[in-house]
Amino acid sequence: MNGSIQLLDCTLRDGGLCFEDAALKGWSETCFSPQDIRGVLAALTASGVEIIEIGSIEISPDDKRRFGIYQSVEAASASIPEPQPQSPLYAALYRGPDTPLEDIPAWRPGLCPGVRVILRYSELQKSIDFCAALSAKGYKVFVQPMLTMRYTRQELDLLVRSANAMGAYALYFVDSYGYMMPTDVDRLFRIYDAGLDPGIRIGFHAHNNMNLAFANVLCFLAHRGRRDVIVDSCALGMGQGAGNLQTEIIADHLNKAEGKRYDYDAVLRACEIISALTSDPLWGYSPTRLLSAIHGTAYKYALALRKQYGLSYVEIDHLLRHIPEDLRHRYTEANTIELLRRSGRTV
Repeated sequence: MNGSIQLLDCTLRDGGLCFEDAALKGWSETCFSPQDIRGVLAALTASGVEIIEIGSIEISPDDKRRFGIYQSVEAASASIPEPQPQSPLYAALYRGPDTPLEDIPAWRPGLCPGVRVILRYSELQKSIDFCAALSAKGYKVFVQPMLTMRYTRQELDLLVRSANAMGAYALYFVDSYGYMMPTDVDRLFRIYDAGLDPGIRIGFHAHNNMNLAFANVLCFLAHRGRRDVIVDSCALGMGQGAGNLQTEIIADHLNKAEGKRYDYDAVLRACEIISALTSDPLWGYSPTRLLSAIHGTAYKYALALRKQYGLSYVEIDHLLRHIPEDLRHRYTEANTIELLRRSGRTV
């Protein structure tokens, strides 16, 4: 029997850091509005993804909530939606071991239960000790060695021993610069799996600089055996660098291949919010092009439905899911009109 898979959406955290980085460089002033943050959280909560990262925690003289960056775990926790029967695990990320431990309260109901900690390579032992202290305070700690490819075997073994000692929720490998190959995924997974206690999850945060995030995650999932694992993703792949694995791609795959029951309409609603904040290029990845591929249709159908007829992602998904076979493979304007007519829409 294979281990379980948890999907962790980090749109608000990694996407927020992407916005902050662009603002610092003077490239863009785009940011999240409070309505965007509430909308993304509501959609992702409804989708059924198991873990949602609500943002980063960083001591700063500036108000950075528009980038999903908060001054404390209490401030980050204020954005968590009202509890529901099937609420996900909410998590926030510390960008290093900089917050004084005495300023971090012991976990209590109402606070974000999960904390992810970026290990600072130049302060590795300090970062590990910070993780252990948060675990002792009652948080579910995700140990995040950024740019894991730079770690030696001895350092990886240290991470495994430390995760075991603190009872970490998860130990990750992180493809920060997006150049991992499936062989690297295989090597790192085997090292972790051989040494980690059975109850500690292995997580993978993939970046898409070489368009290998999805392929690498498939390799990761194929290796899991009995180990419980966590896969990170973002709506539209939003994130730093080339961005991350797209939530809308991996959610569809897990529904089909692993028997998951993610609400795909809710996933697409989160995409809709992020899409309004970003431009849709003439080429490259977009949810519009994804939906054509998911349903095995000519890609120009989705482009026309989006650009000419203004349909939402959810509407396009529902139309293409039930496209008649006589229309599926041959796009024409007349066929698009016929598709809309058969669905009962007025053209």
